[in-house]
Amino acid sequence: MGFIDTSITELIGYVASLGILLSFFMKEITKLRIVNSIGCIFFVIYGIMLPSIPIIITNAAILGVNFYYLFVRKVKS
Repeated sequence: MGFIDTSITELIGYVASLGILLSFFMKEITKLRIVNSIGCIFFVIYGIMLPSIPIIITNAAILGVNFYYLFVRKVKS
């Protein structure tokens, strides 16, 4: 199976994995959380397309944590 034969679901999974991986190379925590959130969004979409409840729940929870630290906690500070 070549890259050309890859389904859209698999491509979304690869993009999600790349987003999560790239987030760990960020030195600034805000950039890390933004890139990680993008990866989590793609993983939620990927989980919906499979369907896989564990993927959806885990990445939605991480997305919630990132949202909290990016927006809610920043407002309180």
